[in-house]
Amino acid sequence: MSYTGIGSRNTPKDVLEDMRDLGSLFARMNLTLRSGGAPGADTAFETGCSRILGTKEIYLPWKNFEDNPSPLHTVTRSALETAEKVWNMSRDSSFKYLKQPIKLLMARNAYQIAGKTLDEPSLFVVCWTPDGCIDAAGRTKQTGGTGQAIAHASYLGIPVFNLQREHALDELIEFVEKF
Repeated sequence: MSYTGIGSRNTPKDVLEDMRDLGSLFARMNLTLRSGGAPGADTAFETGCSRILGTKEIYLPWKNFEDNPSPLHTVTRSALETAEKVWNMSRDSSFKYLKQPIKLLMARNAYQIAGKTLDEPSLFVVCWTPDGCIDAAGRTKQTGGTGQAIAHASYLGIPVFNLQREHALDELIEFVEKF
């Protein structure tokens, strides 16, 4: 069973500490972390998971992204097609006009949500964005790149817990206790 731990590079320090703690907690629960190796939220979840040698899948848009050694850095045509579908469903602009590095980042997000084969969805998403976005409809420019993953999760019916929201941490703990 996997969860997705992601968010803004500018996540507040106190939230980053919560994310490290959650990464450790979920690793103790034998949940596999899916994340993307970016500074900020991604790194906080990965650090927490690594503290107790938890299982993780760190998906990178290209080899050595942010100096992360993860071997999961190949982006397939299927991931690009998924990213394009999600982008075009939730944005006013067309995916085809994005620069290639942005396309690769968006495709990497598809793996974070649906796994290596794009058909094993995460149980839930934990994130932080400045606008508190939790679904495709609430995606704004402030949501940043995390919005692509949130939109994908939204379309798949995966619950998103955005720690920018007042009661998100309590709701997340309540949700996880069901397992």
